[in-house]
This record gives sequence, structure tokens and C-alpha cells, in this order.
Amino acid sequence: MRRGARPDRRARAPNTPYTGLVRALFIVNPQATTTTSRTREVILGALASELDVTVAATEYRDHAGELARAAADDGYDLVLSLGGDGTVNEVVNGLLSTPDELKRPRYAVIPGGSANVFIRSLGVPGDPVEATGVVLEALREGREREINLGRITSDRDDRYFTFCAGFGWDADVVQQVENERANGRRATPALYAEVAVKLFFQGDIRDPSLSVVTPGRSLVGAYFALVTNTTPWTYAGALPLQPTPSSRFELGLDAFALTHSSPPLTGWILSQMFFPKGLPAHGDGYVTWHDQDHMEITSSHPRAFQIDGEYLGEREQVNFHSVPKALRIIC
Repeated sequence: MRRGARPDRRARAPNTPYTGLVRALFIVNPQATTTTSRTREVILGALASELDVTVAATEYRDHAGELARAAADDGYDLVLSLGGDGTVNEVVNGLLSTPDELKRPRYAVIPGGSANVFIRSLGVPGDPVEATGVVLEALREGREREINLGRITSDRDDRYFTFCAGFGWDADVVQQVENERANGRRATPALYAEVAVKLFFQGDIRDPSLSVVTPGRSLVGAYFALVTNTTPWTYAGALPLQPTPSSRFELGLDAFALTHSSPPLTGWILSQMFFPKGLPAHGDGYVTWHDQDHMEITSSHPRAFQIDGEYLGEREQVNFHSVPKALRIIC
């Protein structure tokens, strides 16, 4: 769907209002769990009142990435997406693959998933209609934010993540929730909690196969590990879980590793993540790292692995890198 005319393509300085009619690609995940067709029409109407909008609906996994990858070649100034954190991850990876000779479009996110961790971490409202208003206001005022991203490399991977990556138990949870969704259940906070508790008591958190290596420091025998690019790690409904509360988009990577797995101690550690200040940097049964440029996590056998809440399969070794000022966000 196209509305409006081609924009003024003159160069634009950062943090100044857009002039002319901005040409925008609006990538919509029709399977987004918290939006309806009516909500999507309201959002599109608001966007089209101020932008030259082309709408593209995703049809399969990584379709959003393919659409974002082609946006620069097609001359778009802006890419917007409506979907969850998985859609965001695909779009970000698509945008970051823009050839150097092309101008990369700016990015704006409208939440449509069950958790929307990335956009809520940016301080944008979780309501999609309200978030649309924030995006349009930011465009009018020229508000942008330049953020760091995480990057993973391995013998099977080379891709970016926006807020977290996980080895072990949390990735097992993500995998099981994806299986439940394939069977017709909605990915609600209640479903994540149900699966997490079930896997916890089944012993999925009691496998000390992980090792974490950072410059000048190493750890052997971790039960599960997280690498974060911001805080929180995730949300339980409206409550943020913060294993690395000092993690920020403007800094390097933070990490958390569980080093003891007794149910009482593990339960206490997890409960502290709900505290307003998050988990303390030091305590019994875990280790944390702050503001790291790079790190490596290995496992003595294949373990479940996820980034941004998307299950990638099993891995035995992954390298993590902080990429400064990787992405400009309209927010």
C-alpha cells in the first residue's frame, strides 16, 4: 500500500527534524500477538497522515530481515516495524547488512509482541497506538538515539542482538514456548512462567557444562549464562527481571552466570532479579561481568541457545562482541 509522494532526498544532519515527506517502509508481522487488524489500521492511518508509507507483511521466518535488507536499495529513509522482539531482531540484522555505499535507513519500532523487551528498554510505551504517537513526535522533533548492539559469531552464526543472548535454561524455555505456540497456544507471560517453572523442577537448570571467558577472567562450571546489552533481561508481565541492572545501550556487554543450582539458592537469586535495583553485582551462587568489549561462552556438549527471545538451536561455542553506535533509533 503506497500513500503520498517521494520525499526530499537531501542530506540531513543528525537530531534535526525531517524535512519533506519521509518515505517509510512499514514492516508488519500479521501474527503479532497483541495487535488486531483494527489496531493495525489505526496505526497505519496515523503513520500515513505524516509519512509516505509502503506496507509489507511478513510471511515467513526472517522475511522481515529480507525486507529491511532491501530498504536502502529501494531508497527508503525510514524503516518501521510492528511486531515482537523476534521481528525487531530480524529487521536490525537486515539493516546492519546494508552495503557501505548505500545510506542506511533509520529505524523505529512499534510494539506488537508479548514482551517487547527492546522497545520498553528504550523507554517507549508498550501500547502500540501510544508508541506510534511517540515515533511521529520524535520524527517531527528530530529525536534520535544511537545505541550499541551485541554481536555473536561462531562456526554457524554471525548476527546481532539488541538486548540479550542466553545459553542453557532460558533458551530451553524459549524453545518450549515456541513448541507450545506451534500447537496453538499464545505466547503470554503466564505461558513463559509456566514453562520456566516446569523446566526448573525437571532439572534443566542443573547442568554445569558452561565456561565463560573474558579478558583477564574465566569461569568453569556454570549452569546457565546470559549476555545482555541493556536491562532488563526480560519481563514477567509488567515486572522487569534484572540480572545485570547496570547494563546499558551506551556501554559494552554485561553477563550473568549461575554457579550453584540448589533449588533454594537458585530461587533466591531469581527472586532478587525482581527487586527494584535488580540483582546485586556480587553474591552467592552466581558471577556477573560489566561493560565488556568481548567474551566467549563454551559448553562441553551442545546446549540450547537463544538471542532476543528467539531460539537458534544448540551450540557448543559462541563469541560475543559489543558493537558501539551500531544503530540509530527514532524514539
